[in-house]
Amino acid sequence: MVRGSCDCGAVGWQLEGHPEEATACNCTLCRRYGALWAYDYEGDSVELSGETRSYVRGEGWIAFHFCPVCGCVAFWRARQRDDEGRRRVGVNLRLAEPGAVAQIPVHQFDGLDSFETRSRDGRCVVDYWF
Repeated sequence: MVRGSCDCGAVGWQLEGHPEEATACNCTLCRRYGALWAYDYEGDSVELSGETRSYVRGEGWIAFHFCPVCGCVAFWRARQRDDEGRRRVGVNLRLAEPGAVAQIPVHQFDGLDSFETRSRDGRCVVDYWF
């Protein structure tokens, strides 16, 4: 299990198991947030806690949730449920303790231009911190 929380501790998330990979996206929001995302479904493997504020942009299929006290971006959540009634969530791994996520491999996602996954370059979460 991996846990993350904002700086003040008011907002958090818990992810059952251990993510096999993280995503670094270069879209206009993710690159500004500096987030590294791990994904699953709310209520399945992801539990969210605390009151958040959210920001929805563009076509509005996801909402980015942040702590209204300290401003940390904690997760994004799909605004619609899928065909199985589940809601996709991306948790910001930068809110976890470094040792818990340091060795998770990262792949790059081109959310700015092509909307395609790029190949891995061998870097892990820890490589993005330094």
